[in-house]
Amino acid sequence: MTISIGERLPDASFRVPGEDGPSVMTTQDVFSGKRVVLFAVPGAFTPTCSMNHLPGFLEHNEALRAKGVDTIAVVAVNDVHVMKAWRQSTGAGDRIVFLSDGNGEFAKAVGLDADLSAGGLGVRSKRYSMLVEDGVVRQLNVEPSPGQADTSSAETILGQI
Repeated sequence: MTISIGERLPDASFRVPGEDGPSVMTTQDVFSGKRVVLFAVPGAFTPTCSMNHLPGFLEHNEALRAKGVDTIAVVAVNDVHVMKAWRQSTGAGDRIVFLSDGNGEFAKAVGLDADLSAGGLGVRSKRYSMLVEDGVVRQLNVEPSPGQADTSSAETILGQI
């Protein structure tokens, strides 16, 4: 079942790329006591994710933070090394936290996993954005199609805050 507005995020662990190698962050580490914009992509380096979705969160980073967002994070069902390479290729630096959900456990736990096997991608995450306050979902925007990045865009979530 898909997580709903007003529900608390489940406990999960992510691998996070760092300069000294990967580390582990839990949902508590990422969301506890913070206002977080989380967006999910079906895959790092895929065209819509790299050309349309992530760039909006870089472009509107300061505006989101001006509205009280502490952290902007992206999650994908990719391994931590792919997420590190994607972070480096986008020039995101520390403006966005890159969370690896390598086995899709978080995607499944929030009910936002997607079987993209027909396209050779296996089980991934649906494309979405959410506003999370102290671990509780306050806004949730799920794309009807993985090839679109409108409903889940930075502009949409910025207008909801």
